[in-house]
Formats: sequence, structure tokens, C-alpha cells
Amino acid sequence: MLSGMDHLPTTEAAVTALRALAEEYAREMEVTHDIGADQTSRRSAAGIGVTTDPDGSLPHEAFVEFGGLPRVSVRLYPEEDALIEVEGIECPDVPRDDVPAFLRSLFGDLAYVRARRFPPGYFLIVPLPGDRTHKEYMPVITLSPWLSGRVR
Repeated sequence: MLSGMDHLPTTEAAVTALRALAEEYAREMEVTHDIGADQTSRRSAAGIGVTTDPDGSLPHEAFVEFGGLPRVSVRLYPEEDALIEVEGIECPDVPRDDVPAFLRSLFGDLAYVRARRFPPGYFLIVPLPGDRTHKEYMPVITLSPWLSGRVR
């Protein structure tokens, strides 16, 4: 991650780590910030004009889009998790601390697609540190050219 940082305590720390990854892999990156309970996607019950959570904190959410292939976007939530979309495949509930490693596996061509014969389907497999993997089911019809090139 960023100079030995193992934990990303805030959304801004995660965005900084993603900027470093974008620079490392020569990718363009666009970031959109949503700050305040009335702006973040998981705070729909917040009243009109209410910007803080009941505990007084100011929630911060960010949406990051990367250029190039694979097409990747990341939505970082204040609750220390993220939604990563790879070529239209949503990978929900990825811990915020795993997001840089997840993207490093994608951009470094370590991620692959495993085919299953019956019932037919595919899984996007993304290796993570510590002998862990993130596995996401994909219907057959959703294979993009980038995903099809990684079928094992």
C-alpha cells in the first residue's frame, strides 16, 4: 500500500492509496466526493439539511473511476467497505483495507475467471494477500472481451 500502511482509517486515506496505484500502473483516475449524511448513498434516512450522523461525525464517501482496461470503478463507503465494479461485475462488501490489493491484482494481471460446466457460470477470482481470494459469481452472458481473455 502506501509506504507500509496496512490500515486505511478514512476514505481520504483510501483515495490517496488509489492515487498512488493509478500512478504506479499509469492509469487515469477520476474521483467524486460526497460529504455529509445528506449526500452519501447509505444515509437516505437523513433529514433535509442534516449533514452529520447522530454521533456528530461527517460521513465521507468517494467514487473512483479508472481509465484503461479492465474498466474499474470503486465506491468507498464511510463504513470501511467498498463496492468494486470490474467490467460490469459488482464485487460488494470488499473491506476498505483490501481495495488497493484487489486493484493491484487486477492491474497486475493476477485476477482470472474460472469456468464451471454445470450449472454453467463463471467466477471472477481475485487473489489477495495472506492466501485469500475474493470470488464473485458471473452469469455467462456478462463476459466482456477482457474477462473472456482470462478464463481458465
